[in-house]
Amino acid sequence: MNKKFLALLSAGALTATLLAGCGSGGNTDPSTAEPSGEEGATLTTIESGKLIMSTNAQFPPYELVSDGEGYEGTGYEGIDVEIAYALAQKLGLELVIDDMDFDGALLAVQNGKSDMVTVNEERLVNMDFTDSYANGVQVVIVPEDSDIQTIEDLEGKKIGTQRGTTGYIYCSDTPENGGYGEDAVTGYEDGATAVQALMNGQADCVVIDNAPAQEYVKANPGLKILDTEFANEDYAIGVAKGNTALQDALNTALAELQADGTIQSIIDKYIPAEAE
Repeated sequence: MNKKFLALLSAGALTATLLAGCGSGGNTDPSTAEPSGEEGATLTTIESGKLIMSTNAQFPPYELVSDGEGYEGTGYEGIDVEIAYALAQKLGLELVIDDMDFDGALLAVQNGKSDMVTVNEERLVNMDFTDSYANGVQVVIVPEDSDIQTIEDLEGKKIGTQRGTTGYIYCSDTPENGGYGEDAVTGYEDGATAVQALMNGQADCVVIDNAPAQEYVKANPGLKILDTEFANEDYAIGVAKGNTALQDALNTALAELQADGTIQSIIDKYIPAEAE
């Protein structure tokens, strides 16, 4: 299974963060900023000089609340946070992170309250995309004594996921499309809640991105990750349909951050090669 996940270096949710420019239907008067490397192009953002990211900061190592000031004083840290900050710097904007539940983060962009958010695949038809810049894997967490040994064993099991992520979309899809149906899947507010449900016996397994899966298993003895991929995803940034100025500016910024090694160094900082 290989589908594009709408995230800024996040699965699931996917983490993943999605950049979306404010459309004409937003509730707030948009401001503009001149992106670097895009002469004559004008970006549309919600608030003057700022790039607002709505997210559910419960998805380590992609986004999480910091114990201190966070990365560059944002109050948050993680892969998504650092790359979003680097992109905002490239565009001459200040990154602002708005932490909320996952569904609220989706609505924030739709209602013109945010420029960026992690969204699920149901929004694919409503978005344009930047170039792909990373790859991620969805995996399955189970108790160590579980009778689930392979992906095929998920049939008939109670599956936990984080609402709105690709794990949720894949699993709740119809059997004809490779899923298990909505009745088999429970979408939780965040990955930590899904894992807690697994620990409490309310779910038989959790489908989630590999990086946070590693963190959750490390923090919860008695769990393990199946030695097989549930899904393999390409990560890209989604933008509002027709917002070519933002799409082009992000592609330019991403290319620069890829070329100078910034993106890979951020990934390596949080996900050492031996853990991949």
